[in-house]
Amino acid sequence: MIIQAENIEKSFGSLKVLKGVDFSASQGEVVSIMGASGAGKSTLLQILGTLSTPDAGELVIDGSDVLALGSKELSAFRNLRLGFVFQFHHLLPEFTSLENVMIPALIAGKPAAQARSEARELLGMMGLSEREGHKPSELSGGEQQRVAIARALVNRPAILFADEPSGNLDTRTKDEIHKLFFSLRERLGQTIVIVTHDPELAGMCDRCLFMRDGQFVDDYLSK
Repeated sequence: MIIQAENIEKSFGSLKVLKGVDFSASQGEVVSIMGASGAGKSTLLQILGTLSTPDAGELVIDGSDVLALGSKELSAFRNLRLGFVFQFHHLLPEFTSLENVMIPALIAGKPAAQARSEARELLGMMGLSEREGHKPSELSGGEQQRVAIARALVNRPAILFADEPSGNLDTRTKDEIHKLFFSLRERLGQTIVIVTHDPELAGMCDRCLFMRDGQFVDDYLSK
């Protein structure tokens, strides 16, 4: 398993959001997590992505006990091994598409020429070669999200985490983004974990887990 989480608990004050959650995913698997707002989906995703620390439990990602890592080690691990796509793209407005995609590679210490080459390759994969010199304000919502996906992939992470990645898009653009995730899995071998309210996207995944009141209640769309 590339992700193995056991007995994950998380509270905010007196509110227990996650109640002993177990989760695992295999290399190259696409798993969706569904549930009502407040069920704990995004909190779990943030913990799996090492953006938040659980109150209890164990988490091994790509062979590393990530809860045992120091803050600097964890930041380096996250930048190199994990990628993130959110509902809102969070692109830096003053930078071009190419520059936005290059940033994680530069943070990882790659030479600028290598970072630029790899960013261009990914933008080409996203169908955005003609848009690499455009800033976010000059791009459509779907184009911005594809730039964000390219940025998430520039360090070739083992796992891509996506939180409502198509929740802010129109129907046609949403369908394109959904297909893109599965194309990436075929081309790059990504493991992808997606939090979504969209039953169409969930139905495309290898497995869909349903969360209610901080626990998984049904693995109801396994294939």
